[in-house]
Amino acid sequence: MKVLAAMSGGVDSAVAAARAVDAGHEVVGVHLALSRMPGTLRTGSRGCCTIEDSMDAQRAANVLGIPYYVWDFSERFKADVVDDFIAEYSAGRTPNPCMRCNERIKFAALLEKALALGFDAVATGHYASIVTDAAGNKELHRASAWAKDQSYVLGVLTAEQLEHAYFPLGDTPSKDLVRAEAARRGLSVAQKPDSHDICFISDGDTKGWLAERVGTATGDVVDRTGAVVGSHEGAHAFTVGQRRGLHLGTPAPDGRPRFVLEVRPKDNTVVVGPKEALAIGEIAGSRFTWAGEPPSDASTPFECEVQIRAHADPVPAVAVVTGGELVVTPQHPLDGVAPGQTAVVYVGTRVLGQCTIDRTVSAVPVDA
Repeated sequence: MKVLAAMSGGVDSAVAAARAVDAGHEVVGVHLALSRMPGTLRTGSRGCCTIEDSMDAQRAANVLGIPYYVWDFSERFKADVVDDFIAEYSAGRTPNPCMRCNERIKFAALLEKALALGFDAVATGHYASIVTDAAGNKELHRASAWAKDQSYVLGVLTAEQLEHAYFPLGDTPSKDLVRAEAARRGLSVAQKPDSHDICFISDGDTKGWLAERVGTATGDVVDRTGAVVGSHEGAHAFTVGQRRGLHLGTPAPDGRPRFVLEVRPKDNTVVVGPKEALAIGEIAGSRFTWAGEPPSDASTPFECEVQIRAHADPVPAVAVVTGGELVVTPQHPLDGVAPGQTAVVYVGTRVLGQCTIDRTVSAVPVDA
């Protein structure tokens, strides 16, 4: 194949590109410039797609002997990921920018350009596997090593995108083996720290970053009955499940800590309550997609597993499409789920699909 290797500057994407070369493919490396800030520098393991990352990617491409380019996707990234992040928080939801980046940048904008230039596939360093079923359809599956599995953040991929996706690391048992392989290949990124947090908030101060862009406005903190128990300086600074930073002046009747249960941006109100009230008995979203062939009859309830965070354990559940929503009912309540998060549905190791959560139903009545 003619393969476009997306090279972030990290060890995973470098080894993925190397394996694509070893497999005999015609490989071209590309690094995505996602920010036009000239001072975008990496600090330890914070941030990604920085100046240093671009240079690391080029050094890896030089070692592999493949052509290397930097493509400017900063405008698309700002519109589809950064602005979306701000809008979601402003609406009281908790977005996942990595999901949006995979959906709209790496496997939409990048893949679209790759296909237009005659490439057959885009290779990335994600730990996930693509399996072809008996009918010739592509399926997305978990990586062989569940501890490193990244299929959750790829749950947004469609059948068409899976046809042109290539994950050379899917069968690798551990990250240590990838680092050892990089060292053997003479790749300078062999021991480079993994990036974490939100790449465009490199200092990790999400609250301060949002305050600069959304502003602050004093509002009420209320309990589940509507009684005012405190105040805040901006609802966007809170997310479901949060405990710290509430600074409540009125203690709970039972003296126990309270947690954020809901954020209501329309009236700038934050709702708090006991930890038990974070238990969610149902989630639903109208923005859902299938990763490959959809269920034969999604309007009939079917058994599955649901995962609501990248590193969360999957929970047995029943899912159904009804009223224009994908509705998922877990066998055991989910903890601290917020609208805006992504729910990925699995059947065995296969990623069946995903939805952006629009609403949740508490498993604990208010009078409890």
